[in-house]
Amino acid sequence: MNNEMLTLTQDWDKTFPQSEKVDHKKVTFRNRYGITLAADMYIPKNAESRLPAIAVSGPFGAVKEQCSGLYAQTFAERGFLTIAFDPSFTGESGGMPRYMASPDINTEDFQAAVDFLSVQDNIDADKIGICGICGWGGMAINTAALDTRIKVTVAVTMYDMARVNANGYFDSEDSEEKRFEKQQALNAQRTKDYRSGEYALSGGVVDPLPDDAPFFVVDYHDYYKTDRGYHPRSLNSNGGWNVIGCMSFMNQPINTYSGEIRSAVLLVHGEKAHSCYFSKDAYAAMTKDTKYADNKELLIIPDAVHTDLYDGGGKDAIPFDKIEAFYHEYMK
Repeated sequence: MNNEMLTLTQDWDKTFPQSEKVDHKKVTFRNRYGITLAADMYIPKNAESRLPAIAVSGPFGAVKEQCSGLYAQTFAERGFLTIAFDPSFTGESGGMPRYMASPDINTEDFQAAVDFLSVQDNIDADKIGICGICGWGGMAINTAALDTRIKVTVAVTMYDMARVNANGYFDSEDSEEKRFEKQQALNAQRTKDYRSGEYALSGGVVDPLPDDAPFFVVDYHDYYKTDRGYHPRSLNSNGGWNVIGCMSFMNQPINTYSGEIRSAVLLVHGEKAHSCYFSKDAYAAMTKDTKYADNKELLIIPDAVHTDLYDGGGKDAIPFDKIEAFYHEYMK
């Protein structure tokens, strides 16, 4: 199982400063589809014993040099061995064509990260957790419902990408007619792409910002299009996904079996985030009519908006103390 050769940037090119408490290096691992994924590994300096480990990814359309790396480095400062990885088809990871997404392959990406962590000599394979941010929060929950090696899952400012693609925001397009309209448009785009030999891009954060932009667009612009979070490899900072890149999410729901997750799950969301309903509904689905509800928790952060949980939003909105305690409690 030879890994494909990737070109990895060795310079520190993150949107956050490098910690003096942590050693950092680039690593690669392979998923079961043969795609090689690139990751940043963070290890507490002078670590001597086997460490608990966490794999981090997200947001959807971001790269590991943005907030997933910030989370991974912060967890490493707190005693975990961590990796922040780019999903298939994005960032420094492999996979062709570029800028595609898949409910199956992206779930596999998280499982491949667990594969990689499981065989590291300096980690405790009985203490592996995952953390998904934004759209990768939903993918993390989907993975937790499948991978019994995962002891703890944390989903932060979560999106359910299957639900939003099929139903629109706030389920405003949840009808056969609306889905058919989207299917017609996407399939027409497939024909255009095939004829031209290139995939059209769409979905990057709009710039310049229109005067009438809704708040959630303003929120994204404030992160992805400013010095706060811009990165040249980030899809959201630049041209976005392929127009048809997320098409398969429309009829392949994720999180169908979230009520059967036996391991611990913590959902963290901002009170004022446009996306908060995703976490509230996911928590309800995980705790209704199930005997596995006791280790599930929903934490709502007062006054926080969606991107405040990407980097703290300048007001320390990320509850790292709580997240760390949750990992330790359920990794015992």
